[in-house]
Amino acid sequence: MDSGDDGDTVRPSQRRAVSARRSRPRASAPQGRGLRQTFSSLREPSFLFLWLGMLAMMGSVQMQMVARGYLAYDITGSAALLGLVSAGSAVPILGLSLIGGAVADRVERKRVIQLTQALNGTMALTVGLAIFTDRIEWYYLLTASVFQGAIWAFLMPARQSLIPQLVGAEQLSNALALNAAGMSAMTLLSPALAGGLYALAGPDFVYFVIAALSAAALISTTMVPRTGGRGAGRPRAMAADIGEGLGYIIRSPIVLVLLIIGLVSTLLAMPVRFLMPVLVVKIYGLGPDSLGLLLTVMGVGSLLGTLFIAWVGRWRRGGMLIAAGFSSGLALALLALLPFYTAAAVIMVLLGLGDAGRRSLNQVLIMEEVEDRYRGRVMSVFMMNFGLMPLGVLPIGLVADELGGQAAVGLLGAALLAVMVTVLVTQRRLRRMQ
Repeated sequence: MDSGDDGDTVRPSQRRAVSARRSRPRASAPQGRGLRQTFSSLREPSFLFLWLGMLAMMGSVQMQMVARGYLAYDITGSAALLGLVSAGSAVPILGLSLIGGAVADRVERKRVIQLTQALNGTMALTVGLAIFTDRIEWYYLLTASVFQGAIWAFLMPARQSLIPQLVGAEQLSNALALNAAGMSAMTLLSPALAGGLYALAGPDFVYFVIAALSAAALISTTMVPRTGGRGAGRPRAMAADIGEGLGYIIRSPIVLVLLIIGLVSTLLAMPVRFLMPVLVVKIYGLGPDSLGLLLTVMGVGSLLGTLFIAWVGRWRRGGMLIAAGFSSGLALALLALLPFYTAAAVIMVLLGLGDAGRRSLNQVLIMEEVEDRYRGRVMSVFMMNFGLMPLGVLPIGLVADELGGQAAVGLLGAALLAVMVTVLVTQRRLRRMQ
């Protein structure tokens, strides 16, 4: 086994256990039923602690996004500056993700996760103290947004590429689905908690809670065992590591296809969240409470979708990934065709299911195809989707201004359906992947 996979801190018994998990035959149908199968990977203590740390960290990130947005607008009264502060994290994600992936493949991944969690907590505490002492300025919030994007660029490749080392190939699909389910749950719960605390106790208290959640994530992650870095080889330049990772992707056709599917589907499916206020106000004639309900319904659909993927296990995942893409495209088309709020509430469940399927299945199929020593670098390319998302929002926003919200959403749906038809027709291996 490559020295970068397990490191000298992994005991022989652990290696045998991982080897045994990887040697089991793939299932051709869903394995097991009920809650035991759905949450099976959480019976691995090391993954359970990583998962609990993820809940705390994701909760802190979601709360920070809400508090930062409210506070930025409260300080400036400018929607443009609010947009600048909110988009500040995109640039470092694009600029640093490849470096973050190379670091994840080069050093102990647990340490990268712990360091970024500590930095996130320190940043939140600093902003909280600036608010408490009445020294906060909007550019402090912009700096914090940029800093959070940089943290994310290093945290996520390390965290995602660590999961296969903890659970093995047999439980990887379940573990990544539960990881996505936890993120979806935090996306549902944390914004409401942040808003309530902001109203009751003020933004400084929210940031102190964020710092506490980061500390809880750090404590939970200390229970995760070390898995080792790449080992003591000849030092290499960071650029060489990045180039090697990109070369590996180009030489792996199915990995390249999966990454392209992730990128294109993100650019086409995600902008609808930013267009929903246009539909709610101009088409449905309703207010912000109705918008919040639609997004909550979508979040529920996403959570249910990830739990379903955790339940079915290793069964026809390539076909389900394609079906999830069609689900998102169909939902967008229906939103454009049916200008009714009640119809939109139902359609948002379908959109959430499709989004959950695309994200979860795309990640797990990539993880299983990629060698462990390249996983950090490959996941860093996958992570760049989040930085590229604003590129999809800007042009579709211009289309919405010219042609209307329904037309813009309809174009997104038609484009995504066309992409998925192309994938269905041309990607025979993906269709057959279990």
